[in-house]
Amino acid sequence: MPRAKYLPTKERRNEAVEAVIELAAAKNPEDITTTAIAGRMKLSQGALFRHFPTKDAIWRDVINWVSNRLFERIDKVAGGESDPAAALEATFMAHIAFVAEHPGVPRILMGQLQRAGATPAKQAAHALTSNYTTRLRRILAAGRSSGKLPSDLDEAAAATLFLGMIQGLVVQALISGDQDQMRADAPRVFAIYRAGLMHDAAKPEERKCI
Repeated sequence: MPRAKYLPTKERRNEAVEAVIELAAAKNPEDITTTAIAGRMKLSQGALFRHFPTKDAIWRDVINWVSNRLFERIDKVAGGESDPAAALEATFMAHIAFVAEHPGVPRILMGQLQRAGATPAKQAAHALTSNYTTRLRRILAAGRSSGKLPSDLDEAAAATLFLGMIQGLVVQALISGDQDQMRADAPRVFAIYRAGLMHDAAKPEERKCI
């Protein structure tokens, strides 16, 4: 094995994370061994463990890497939109693009969430979802306050549905293996969500007449 060049610990850890994500695009994440990770990095297994005390620490760093990169991307696009519906659409499309570029990511997340107990990676995945929901509800609340979204909008349900649409598209892409179809379907799926979001809910007295 050619000797890998020296890299600072932070860069080497990031390299390990990227190796895991690349490997997960082609195989079951649970079957990824530290030997395979080290081999992709052109390191010995012992050298890999000088940067990670355990395999669980590698998985935790993978989820944290995903969280940081994903939020960096969606915060950039959403922050440039003054209209809440446009901000949500930009977030949605950026997320779909991120998954299409890193197909191993959803496989890793699903695998870690199915593990028993509160593993470091599972805790990081829950934090990712919680932080994402907070961002969505902030956009939705701003839309209600500005009058650009219905005043009686159920923010919690709207955020749940948003994430559910992404998860649905991702699962279908995993089943079919067609990332391009996921990207093609995303605008049409969001258009339906947006139409429902912008539709004024019936007033109480109107509901009694239905």
